Amino acid sequence: MSWQARALTGLMRGTVKPASVLLMRHPLALVGAARLGDLARMVHVPHPAHVSVVPAEFASCGGEWVRGGQGLDERKVVLYFHGGGYFSCSPRTHRPITWRLSVAAGRPVVALDYRQGPVHRLADSLADALDAYDCLLRRGYAPGDVVVAGDSAGGHLALATLLALRDRGLPLPGAAICLSPWADLTDFPRRANRWQDPLLPASRVRWLARRWTSGLDPRDPLVSPVRGDFTGLPPLMIVTGSTEVLRDEARRVAERARLAGVPVRYEEWPRMPHVFPILAEVLPEARLAFRHMASFLGAVAARPASMGDSAAA
Repeated sequence: MSWQARALTGLMRGTVKPASVLLMRHPLALVGAARLGDLARMVHVPHPAHVSVVPAEFASCGGEWVRGGQGLDERKVVLYFHGGGYFSCSPRTHRPITWRLSVAAGRPVVALDYRQGPVHRLADSLADALDAYDCLLRRGYAPGDVVVAGDSAGGHLALATLLALRDRGLPLPGAAICLSPWADLTDFPRRANRWQDPLLPASRVRWLARRWTSGLDPRDPLVSPVRGDFTGLPPLMIVTGSTEVLRDEARRVAERARLAGVPVRYEEWPRMPHVFPILAEVLPEARLAFRHMASFLGAVAARPASMGDSAAA
């Protein structure tokens, strides 16, 4: 563990985590966070000069195209879903991930500004994700040339999107990457790492899951993807931290996918915080994680065509 990681996780443990425990106790907190997110969309978020960011438009929502430099393969694309618990953040807040992922993947990234709570439901977010994927195919991208990726709640959305596409008999993307995915929204107490996690309070994750699953069956795989059948899904990479409260559900996704015959690369980074790749500006471990993502996508591209076809069937 680098000294930068030690310092940052200590800071999170003493500031962000206790603040979350205090604030995330009432539905009005979600409304306030969502409104702050709307204001944040008007703030200019700097990015390196070699990075290009332009608006993207879809049928029901917007987003942005992020290119991490020159010489990218424009025939291929990453469809990215940002995290934020389904009530906060945006493509703008997650540019530290998307531009580096563009470099790692050697292709543009389109970050989706999908609808979120508390105004919208999980089904609305999923509808936006499916619409964006369909839009990419209608623009001429081959399914196998699309990578679906996301972090935290965005990782949940990525998994739900794969399951929904497969269940509807639609062509699947070539691969998926999930960073610290939130994959289980059933009402259970997360005991593993509840004290070790430097960022997420287990009780607040459970409270939020109750909010988003009100009126739904939390055991539905599109609500809790960890309970899904992963048969036929494309190669999957999962990155998580060893002390996260969400670690066990990331492990369970990897295990269920492997049992279903899905090629899985599972990486559990020692003592890294939730979605640590977003901290690549300061954490050497985060920068290394993007090199691992590039290696994973290279391995996917090197798979025999017959294997890729069967995975997408």
